Amino acid sequence: MVGGGFAGLQATKGLHGADVHVTLVDRNNYHLFQPLSYQVATGALSPAEIAQPLRRIFHDDVNVRVIMGEVTDLALDRHAIVIQPPEAGPEHELPYDSLIVAGGSAYNYFGHDEWRPLALEVKSLESAIEVRARILRAFEAAELEPDPQVRAALLTFVIVGAGPTGVEMAGQIGELARDTLRGDFRAIEPGQGRVLLVETADRVLTAFPASLSEKAAHALRRLGVTPMTDHTVTDVTSGAVELKDGSGAITRVPTRTVIWAAGVTASPLAGMLGHGCGAQVDRAGRVAVEPDLTLPGKPEVIALGDMVVLRDPRGGDPIALPGLAPVAMQEGRYAAKLILDRLAGRPTKPFRYLDKGQLATIGRGEGVADIHGLHLAGPLAWATWLLVHLFYLIGFQNRVIVLIRWAVNFLTRGRGARLITDGVTHRPGSPGR
Repeated sequence: MVGGGFAGLQATKGLHGADVHVTLVDRNNYHLFQPLSYQVATGALSPAEIAQPLRRIFHDDVNVRVIMGEVTDLALDRHAIVIQPPEAGPEHELPYDSLIVAGGSAYNYFGHDEWRPLALEVKSLESAIEVRARILRAFEAAELEPDPQVRAALLTFVIVGAGPTGVEMAGQIGELARDTLRGDFRAIEPGQGRVLLVETADRVLTAFPASLSEKAAHALRRLGVTPMTDHTVTDVTSGAVELKDGSGAITRVPTRTVIWAAGVTASPLAGMLGHGCGAQVDRAGRVAVEPDLTLPGKPEVIALGDMVVLRDPRGGDPIALPGLAPVAMQEGRYAAKLILDRLAGRPTKPFRYLDKGQLATIGRGEGVADIHGLHLAGPLAWATWLLVHLFYLIGFQNRVIVLIRWAVNFLTRGRGARLITDGVTHRPGSPGR
């Protein structure tokens, strides 16, 4: 089992008590509840509250072994994977009878990897912590900055991509500036800062119905966020972002804090799988799998999550499922069932995704939900979002702590995790150490 994200976790759990030996390999020693990583980036939650050690999760599963390491090669011809341990040392080769690969994805900078250190993402825990530091350092630096133009740049925050992560991130920064930090500074008024949400499409939350997109945009504006739809990023530097609108006009926005939430590309493991069996790999790096999520010609290899598209048995274009946690979780449970059915000699029907709807939160008491055609907005959608995320959060202790943290934040408008912990003294927006 490669990957301890949502897909790998559910697949491993699905094999609980089965007469199989499972080796779970991940480059981290924890499972990250990624839908809440942006709350770490804005000081609403602490890192340990949305992560759980993998060894703790599978402590009682005697048939599960957890290994921390980076997969460097997939030797499909000899049924083995090669891993690099976390400390310098020789690589290890692990044989398998069945291989499940759920490597996930990373944000796509569309050929501009030089932007990556300047426009951080919040998909990983390490990056979310650095984003939190950059946001808070921006306010601290603005408090000391005598030049009004430089101060304005410090208090300008640009989020690229208006999907759920971008919308939620923009709303949280707006709430942080307008509510949480109000009265904390003497030389600046944090609420006068700008939060710009840049989106190439003509509306935010394009996967949602247009009516909910409009309601989300209104909620964002109430928090001081400016949705900049029909705008594309053309350049990112340490002091500014260049944007091009639909007419081709270029606008330069001075800023020291840029956050990237625009599009994803599959894990390099998908390319390895495609190369190993000759399967098609699309422009986003996703490998095409059979309807039962196995590799073409390699039924013992199963690929899951953001790194795959489903091959159309009728010869049409591959089917790309949404890059959402529910998709990965359902695929993980299906993979476990596929393994168990094979052991029992039972046939398994092709995988079918059950769409349970979409949720997004914007700020305090604001959210949107599309649940089987039922469109919700405002406090009811927000409460639904809270309940769903608490339910799926791993670990009883984490659920209790996050519930208490959210309740305190709601009542006090505070954020107890507003810490700058990396000791870096460079200005926000610089490439880092």
